[in-house]
Amino acid sequence: MSSIFSKLISQELNIPIKQVEAVLSLLDDGCTIPFISRYRKEATGGLDEVQIASISDKQDRLIEIEKRKVTIISTIDEQGKLTPELHKRIEDTWNSTELEDIYMPFKPKRRTRAQVAREKGLEPLAHFIMSQHSGDVGHQAMQYIDSKKGVATEEDAIKGALDIIAEEISEDERARNTVRKNFSFDAVITSKVVKGKEEEGQKFRDYFDFSEKLSRCASHRLLAMRRGEAEGFLKVSISGDDGICMERLTRSFVRGRGQASDLVADAIADSFKRLLKPSIETEYAQLSKEKADEEAIRIFVRNLEQLLMSAPLGQKRVLALDPGFRTGCKVVCLDAEGNLLHHDVIFPHPPKSQFIDSMEKIEALVKKFGIEAVSIGNGTASRETEEFIKGLELGIPVFVVSEDGASIYSASKIAREEFPDEDVTVRGAVSIGRRLMDPLAELVKIDPNSIGVGQYQKDVNQTELKKSLDQTVISCVNKVGVNVNTASKHLLTYISGLGPALAQNIVNYRAEHGAFKNRRELLKVPRMGEKAFQQAAGFLRVANGTNPLDNSAVHPESYWVVEQMANDLGCKVSDLLADASLRSKIDLNRYVSDKVGLPTLQDICKELEKPGRDPREKLEEFAFSNEVKQLEDVQIGMVLPGIVTNITNFGAFVDIGVHTQGLVHVSEMANKFVKDPNTFVSLHQHVMVRVKDVDLKRNRLSLSMKNL
Repeated sequence: MSSIFSKLISQELNIPIKQVEAVLSLLDDGCTIPFISRYRKEATGGLDEVQIASISDKQDRLIEIEKRKVTIISTIDEQGKLTPELHKRIEDTWNSTELEDIYMPFKPKRRTRAQVAREKGLEPLAHFIMSQHSGDVGHQAMQYIDSKKGVATEEDAIKGALDIIAEEISEDERARNTVRKNFSFDAVITSKVVKGKEEEGQKFRDYFDFSEKLSRCASHRLLAMRRGEAEGFLKVSISGDDGICMERLTRSFVRGRGQASDLVADAIADSFKRLLKPSIETEYAQLSKEKADEEAIRIFVRNLEQLLMSAPLGQKRVLALDPGFRTGCKVVCLDAEGNLLHHDVIFPHPPKSQFIDSMEKIEALVKKFGIEAVSIGNGTASRETEEFIKGLELGIPVFVVSEDGASIYSASKIAREEFPDEDVTVRGAVSIGRRLMDPLAELVKIDPNSIGVGQYQKDVNQTELKKSLDQTVISCVNKVGVNVNTASKHLLTYISGLGPALAQNIVNYRAEHGAFKNRRELLKVPRMGEKAFQQAAGFLRVANGTNPLDNSAVHPESYWVVEQMANDLGCKVSDLLADASLRSKIDLNRYVSDKVGLPTLQDICKELEKPGRDPREKLEEFAFSNEVKQLEDVQIGMVLPGIVTNITNFGAFVDIGVHTQGLVHVSEMANKFVKDPNTFVSLHQHVMVRVKDVDLKRNRLSLSMKNL
């Protein structure tokens, strides 16, 4: 079966079959996607994570189709209708839609009108009419009159026969494909407001009377309509061109001009209206929803990746504030590892306005704990708190960070385990501080759905969304790598080959035996076998350990190569890491063998240049304009600094510091056509924007980046 899968996947993804076979073999052997893409480039021909994940997904879908085939064959066989030709056709089919079309006539169904007619013995009459030969249909129908069976008249017999014909046409592959073809070109999606819901459903008013070709309907519009429908404000329908469909169906099934042909035409009309059209409408509604889901998930994944890969401040002592007015600002002090040192509350804003007391507390805490940076949540009172802190002139950088999901974390089991004796306000403030130090390490503790970088995430397929988001988190964590001696169990969970149980075992071992001195010591961790070690080791870092390569992305299986390079140059491995002139003398071709290829050797040399390098950007300070604090301050024409907070396929949302996210529509990003906003902006990018429109009533802000 794997050879068939390899061939089908190769054709669909346009990847050479040998590379597909290599990936499938490695996956079957228990290798993870990050491990394969990073350490098995020779085998895969250098396929990246996205390609490997696509191969894995396609294999999963083919396995599901194979399971479905077994069920279908078994069901048809039980009916005694499985011919060798039908069996072969099912086995040869790998298109799920085609497979279901083949199965449809044999699929157990509820008691339909056609089934009732068959029970009355009218199937031979249906076949006679469908053959459309010359002959008196009425005379034939008279033979089936049987009051005991409920066929009282000639008309009853013909009506029942036409019900059978209508169902058979609706289950005919040609008929279904005829209607599908029309839908693929001409289907229109329409939405109307539910009467009496105009006021209540104002947020969907763009779709109160909306119509567009389905093929052109952007995913965000389709999902918005479906949400409006689910909430009871809109009626949404998808339809093709009925006239063209009927014309083509008639041409396919009606032969001649006799009485039987006229009756077949009647059956076609009934079949199309009652069975075929609703079925294909449902099919296209599902297909369009799946396509919209894929697009929405793709955008969410891309945004999540950018968020997780946000620039970290690094290991510095941080004072973090969760701002507030009436309840005050919760203050926490963290050491360079993110451990909680102290917490307090200040009230620098109305109604208490304890400005002097708040100032003295902050200055004392900065001095006492050697604070090196300040992190402020971007929620309520954020701008006022930022202004207060900057006014103290502490001489240290001040950053505003997103607090999306902080409240989710603070009430979670993870937070309770970390801080069992602290309340949710302290935990939330700690999260705000740690997000500045290392966004990735902190955000992995929060359900990606709660981080606030998607659109319509509640409306898409939750299983597919979770799978894609988990895969993204795994990719990001392994791309950066983690320090095995400082990483939390939640961060370690996402490392290739580990999982929750092994991550907890590593933390427990670390607590009992102290810091790991080298990677090989990981094999002493309970349940850490050679396979798990192989998958995980390259992504785990041991700083200041006994082997300098343990703090790099060089995999232990390749240490011998580096040691051989050092021996050939008459130096130590540590000398190679420290001396660029020594590294320049390495001739990689000397070390190519059946065990290690050029791609791996090139990766090794990159690591020797900057061992354990963090692929994330450097963190930069940012300041909002002092001209605007709330939406009422914003005037059309103003040019203001902002931070990109979310990216969709129709534009980007930008925070200018007024608690209302402004939209830069894709048409306002540049003086040229921008097909994909992600090619022009990135999450958390600092940008300049011009105010186009301010809608105080709807709390909306329109921005432009043209000519800036």
